[in-house]
Amino acid sequence: MVYPFMPVFARALGVDIEAIALAVTARSALGITGPLFGSLGDQIGRKMTMLAGLIVFFAGMIIVVIWPTYPSFFLALLIGAAAKLMFDPSMQAYIGDRVEYGRRGRAIAITEFGWSGAALVGIPLVGWVIAYYGWVSPFILLGALAVIACIIIFRTIPGQGSTSGKQIHFKEGFQSILAHPSAIAALIVVVLISAGNESINLIYGVWLEDSFALKVIALGSTSIVIGLAELSGEGLVAGYTDRLGKRRAVSIGIVFIVVSCVILPIVGQNLLGALIGIFLLFISFEFTFVSIIPIMTEIVPSARATLAASSFAAAAIGCAVGAFVSPSLFKNGIIANALLATALAILALVVFRRFVRVE
Repeated sequence: MVYPFMPVFARALGVDIEAIALAVTARSALGITGPLFGSLGDQIGRKMTMLAGLIVFFAGMIIVVIWPTYPSFFLALLIGAAAKLMFDPSMQAYIGDRVEYGRRGRAIAITEFGWSGAALVGIPLVGWVIAYYGWVSPFILLGALAVIACIIIFRTIPGQGSTSGKQIHFKEGFQSILAHPSAIAALIVVVLISAGNESINLIYGVWLEDSFALKVIALGSTSIVIGLAELSGEGLVAGYTDRLGKRRAVSIGIVFIVVSCVILPIVGQNLLGALIGIFLLFISFEFTFVSIIPIMTEIVPSARATLAASSFAAAAIGCAVGAFVSPSLFKNGIIANALLATALAILALVVFRRFVRVE
């Protein structure tokens, strides 16, 4: 929710946009520690790690409710990031344990519908509650949802570790990853794509507000476009990634990222064109990211959670870089951010086609 409401949070906290961007950068940088958090799924089991992640997330939201200041906002982003680094790799490893590789793209895509659903429903709702109840209110809502999710996971997911039942400690899992050139190359691809994505993702809310004078509820409503794009991207993954093959699907996705980045400044001369350009970007990014997840669950089966967590760390590194350079680039207009994203996507395509081998 931070991205479309950056100006809103900045005004409420009495800081400038750069301060919010710094908090987002710090959150992204925390992802570098992802293998430490995510490897818990290989060590103590998928279910326990997912539950722990939800409890940590709840704690982060409550901090803002109790202490509504910029330091608490900053801390909440860090705690929320740590929770995500615990939960997501374990969830993906759990799917990797239970779903054969030939159908795993569809299974992963189904879980990702939650992400697009959050954009379609959650962010407009956040815009509404901020407008009527203040900027702290979304943190109460998110904390409550974390409690509900915790109850669901506790009651429905069986307690287990990996399929083999063997506990894989962090050092052992990380050494397994370093021994696979395809795993290293795939992580590099994630860094590059994430940096390009974040260089636009961080500032699109500012761009729309500055260029078209959108207000808080309107900014929230623009997330419907993003949600539809992500939903469409996930639907394409569910329908075609397994049939195309994961490597081919990722390659096609990166090509569409390049095309979308090139045309964004061209079509973004008016609000409708800007929203169309954002839609094309997000559907391309979503299709690519979701298509590469099943590859990550298969390269090193003995350390699924650790590699999944490493991919989150790679994404965090990319996002930190993108968030760091994005505000400075934007001083030259959206075209500068789009050009960076284009260059990084082209480099990612070269690395992926040359070095990543799974199928």
